[in-house]
Amino acid sequence: MFATSPVESFQFANRQLYIKRDDLLHPGFSGNKARKFAYFLDHQFDGVTKVIGYGSAQANSLYSLSVLAKMKGWQCDFYVDHIASHIRENPSGNYAHALAQGARVIDLQQQLIESGESHKWRCEDYIQQRVLVNEPNALFIPEGGRCSYAKYGLDKLGAEIIHWGQVHALSKLKVFFPSGTGTTALFLNQYFIENGSDIRVLTCAAVGGDDYLRFQFLQLNSNESLHPVVLNTGKKYHFGKLYAEFYAMWRRVCAQGIEFELLYDPLGFLVLESYLRADLHSPILYLHQGGLLGNETMLPRYQRKFG
Repeated sequence: MFATSPVESFQFANRQLYIKRDDLLHPGFSGNKARKFAYFLDHQFDGVTKVIGYGSAQANSLYSLSVLAKMKGWQCDFYVDHIASHIRENPSGNYAHALAQGARVIDLQQQLIESGESHKWRCEDYIQQRVLVNEPNALFIPEGGRCSYAKYGLDKLGAEIIHWGQVHALSKLKVFFPSGTGTTALFLNQYFIENGSDIRVLTCAAVGGDDYLRFQFLQLNSNESLHPVVLNTGKKYHFGKLYAEFYAMWRRVCAQGIEFELLYDPLGFLVLESYLRADLHSPILYLHQGGLLGNETMLPRYQRKFG
């Protein structure tokens, strides 16, 4: 496993916050995916020659899995529902970097068309029912690393945060970051509670809304007393859509010298700013979850729309 990621001071909304720089864990294996996939990196898997995953053609998990595979000497097969023609013709971001690592990105819809398959498959179902039965040497990792194995690396992150909080004598520390599948938030909050810490996780739903996020928590642990607190701004945002306030927030926080990503972090900081108006005293640690390669594709989209 990698060295402990640093914590830096950060001025935001007239408050001194702290940033846990998990984006600095490793040049090619950083952020929350490095934590979620740490178990697979640190353990031996006898007979495994391939890792199989699925998701978006620009997913952070695609690139991280490609790096993991290269580190382990495995092939990486990553299934996507569709690869847009402009991405295929002009590779960039996570897709381009994963290809450079040797990943095989499989356009499932195109594959089904070429094989004459009429059934409409979801990537996960297709992998489970059609692929894994013929791949005895493959390791399958669910979308975004949403599985119990993620707890291994997130427990290490929790231990780092507890130790840092003790060294700096910070009581009732709040750890905040935006969530996709909610895996990081759930396992991190669970670790704090089970280890007798008064640190708690606050998060917001970047994908699918608050109810969807709480449902994801339940899939990982049915004990709701271990679940993080879900915050929002009262406004509905659609994942992946470009918003002027997101771009403005991103430019504002990046102006302090730390680059954040454009898909999750702008919403995270908007929600955090709203929360800080009510909580005037709690020390806040913002978890930087990496994902900066996504800016290669997101930033040009924002610049074209907003200048």
